[in-house]
Amino acid sequence: MTESKLLKKVFMTCPICGKQHEVEERLRWEEMPIKGVMTRYQEIYYYCVNASDDECEFVPGGVMNKNLLNARDAYRKAAGLLTSSEIREIRESYGLSQQDFARLLGLGDVTITRYETKAIQDEVYDTLLRLVKDNPLQALELLNKNSSKFSRDKYQEIRNRILEKIDGRGKEYLSRQVVEAYYAVYDKSTELNGFTSLNFNKIEAAISYMANKLKDLIQINLMELLWYSDALSYTRRQKAMTGLIYRKNASGALPIAYRELLNLPNIKVKETVEKDKSVQTIIIPSNEVDYFVLDEEDTKIIDMVVDKFVALKPHRFSDYMKDEPVIKETRAGDFIPFSKVKTIRIFQ
Repeated sequence: MTESKLLKKVFMTCPICGKQHEVEERLRWEEMPIKGVMTRYQEIYYYCVNASDDECEFVPGGVMNKNLLNARDAYRKAAGLLTSSEIREIRESYGLSQQDFARLLGLGDVTITRYETKAIQDEVYDTLLRLVKDNPLQALELLNKNSSKFSRDKYQEIRNRILEKIDGRGKEYLSRQVVEAYYAVYDKSTELNGFTSLNFNKIEAAISYMANKLKDLIQINLMELLWYSDALSYTRRQKAMTGLIYRKNASGALPIAYRELLNLPNIKVKETVEKDKSVQTIIIPSNEVDYFVLDEEDTKIIDMVVDKFVALKPHRFSDYMKDEPVIKETRAGDFIPFSKVKTIRIFQ
């Protein structure tokens, strides 16, 4: 028998032995061919402890459907396609029924129902779904294109929901788009990004984590903390933390699109007016970031950098950055490659 895990015991009339007793609900790995690809997935089944080993298992109809969906979703993940639950989450984020969402996308009325329950979408439809996932502006364009499929009242209802989403998630999408545009030509893993793809969730979590540990964290100090965190990560793990790319300037190291980073939706700031009437931007912690995207080593590295920042004070911390060998050897305006970060002076 394939190795399995006991999930729970269910009291029921057992179809194997015909008696009422506790039947074991178990979980195991199985394989089945899907679209010509042998796919490994998790299967739930029921086990009768009273029956012989030859005939002791059964799968109720509802559970069988769930198993088939698990198998299809496993195939989707391996093929880089949205899973059934991810499709449902996109639809629900717009507050739409399966039929209305299908019509908005220009698909048949039951297409989304099939994608959420049994059918596997091809890459063309998967791309269409991804277009509206984070970009409600695209959803609004599709609604206008397919407006003839809705009554006037339904069209207005859906339009209002999309406009509400644009007011929130739409701004998030557009702000990320700006940063992504700066990094579009640097989409490969190289020594410039520390062999790490740009990770918005980690950038937002790292910034908020730093702001949570430091009061009155200003923009220039934040950029220094980010570089040191990425550089220390690279020296310890041979990969940077955030995927940001840095250039040398008069203050040391600044990431590309450093101004735009503070416009990311989950970065929170406040502005204060100084005595000289200048406006200072202070980064503050956010309750909307997912700190779990930072692994144990990430937080350990950030803690080390922040502790050093506190010990040295902002001015000396900045001076140390300018004197780091990799920064001193880089010409102003040039990229600072992580491959040349052999050691970090500030931690010696």
